[in-house]
Amino acid sequence: MKRILLSSMLLALLAACGTIPPSTLPDDVAASAQNIADQPLVVPPLTNMRDTAPRVLAGKFQQAAWTALPGWQRDDLRQVWKGFINNCKGLMRPISGSLAMQARATPRAWQPVCQAAAQGGMTADTASPASVRQFLQTHLQPWRVLDASGKAAQNTVTGYYEPLIRASRKRHGEYQWPLYAPPEDLLTIDLGTVYPELAGKRVRGKLVGKRVVPYDTRAEIAASTARQPPAIVWVNDPVEAFFLQIQGSGRAMLDNGETIRLAYADHNGRPYASIGQWLASKGELPLAQTSMQNIKAWARRNPARVQEMLNANPAMVFFNEETITDPELGPKGAYGIPLIGQRSVAIDTAFVPLGSPLYLATDYPASTKPLERLVFAQDTGAAIKGAARTDFYWGTGDEAGAMAGRMKQRGDMWVLWPKQAGAPSAR
Repeated sequence: MKRILLSSMLLALLAACGTIPPSTLPDDVAASAQNIADQPLVVPPLTNMRDTAPRVLAGKFQQAAWTALPGWQRDDLRQVWKGFINNCKGLMRPISGSLAMQARATPRAWQPVCQAAAQGGMTADTASPASVRQFLQTHLQPWRVLDASGKAAQNTVTGYYEPLIRASRKRHGEYQWPLYAPPEDLLTIDLGTVYPELAGKRVRGKLVGKRVVPYDTRAEIAASTARQPPAIVWVNDPVEAFFLQIQGSGRAMLDNGETIRLAYADHNGRPYASIGQWLASKGELPLAQTSMQNIKAWARRNPARVQEMLNANPAMVFFNEETITDPELGPKGAYGIPLIGQRSVAIDTAFVPLGSPLYLATDYPASTKPLERLVFAQDTGAAIKGAARTDFYWGTGDEAGAMAGRMKQRGDMWVLWPKQAGAPSAR
């Protein structure tokens, strides 16, 4: 019955089908990822850990020495132990083997290393850079990421961040632009549960009578007076609200002094369209000048046309509200683990499985200053495709946003993998 239903829905909703955006979690991962950073690391015995069929990776790996990692001894490894322990919490979760999930690092390969980390007595507060480096070099082996042809992979490194906006729980004064929770009538169908070749693909829609149709566009949602989704907050700047949706999550500083996180929950399934390109096509701004700052300035000059501009993008993102318990931790990535500024990245899971510690060698934005450090593969993105393709998470706020917006460098990547487990593998 499910296969028949999804076949008919696929025809109706094909235009709404897309790659899972950043921070989208399959339901089974999302359920197990609630407040995972607040939970203790529990490592089950190896005999109790279920295994599943290996996932084939598109690239290859070449064993390397630690001395081959550029700048390895200069990386001071701040925040790395907190990230490593959280990463182990994700790796030690039960594995479903569902092809609808992105490829993840093989949990059984990591069990001895995570057990050593749990029993070693180090905490995020007591771990020194020297002790962390010694642990990593004792237990892990670097592997250079190669492309499908077997050549050392070098690819583009871009950046992303967590915006910080001003908002209110009530609509009043300058707070006129809503950010919504998922609407009750939104249907989200995971095609990979039925069609393995569509793993990671979802369609969104709604029921109209007995028919499933694509969900409302941004313009239709804004124009509706009777059935708008519930608003979590109202934002004081429409362009800030829009760019928060593009990033997929962010923090909101409320007018009562509280700060909350707006975490990605779902979207309406419509394709993204650039408002910068819309402004250029209308002759309002040259395409090369459609930065966030210039778009905000245009919106201030043209308040009556702001909704028209926003409606050029039919896509709409919906959010969940989350409490911020650790300011150092960002939103959850596609792996269900909270991101850490300058220590988390998004990767292509066709080449590198989620949950893998990596070493990244690139440059700071718009410069030749080396940016070389250990990071964790904890997120994905629709535009992050190819061996060593990386999206570097800069953290929260305007400064992080400025760095992310300028970043388009070349980078090399190594996977740091348990010594006893051979080459990196995925499940």
